[in-house]
Amino acid sequence: MKQSDDLMMARPVRDSQSEMAEIVLPNDANPLGALLGGRLMHWIDLAGAMAAHRHCRNYVVTAAIDHLDFWVPVHIGDLVILRSSVNRVFHTSMEVGVKVWVENYLLDSCQHVSSAYLTFVAIDGAGRHLKVPAIVPETDEQRRRYEDAGRRRESRRSELDRRRSKIT
Repeated sequence: MKQSDDLMMARPVRDSQSEMAEIVLPNDANPLGALLGGRLMHWIDLAGAMAAHRHCRNYVVTAAIDHLDFWVPVHIGDLVILRSSVNRVFHTSMEVGVKVWVENYLLDSCQHVSSAYLTFVAIDGAGRHLKVPAIVPETDEQRRRYEDAGRRRESRRSELDRRRSKIT
């Protein structure tokens, strides 16, 4: 099945921008009432997938995620806001950035919790890789993220080559 030409037209970053919100419930937390890191990772993956889906308008699978740092704790009752957008497209893959915030609406405060870069691959129903439409950065910030994504990709490739050479 061939992708139609209208699906392959370049799209602006704004078309991929997504936001999701989750209230931290007791089932999402450890015995100390803090959000489980694995639950946050799950939400980050979902938020990233939303942006990737919006951009390529096809199925996507997570191929990689960069390391995560958790800067501030998130507690039961807090509102977690996840914002995502496609930073750069390669051939069949795309890098998506996800930024996580915690909002305590009772204290009227908002803090940056974590950021992550995920790589998604577009696939068809049979799991075959699909070409992804180009991304068009429109703002200085989007252009900076676009350039940074290229450098991160080269770094990931170098690290992968280094690990492969140790195996052989």
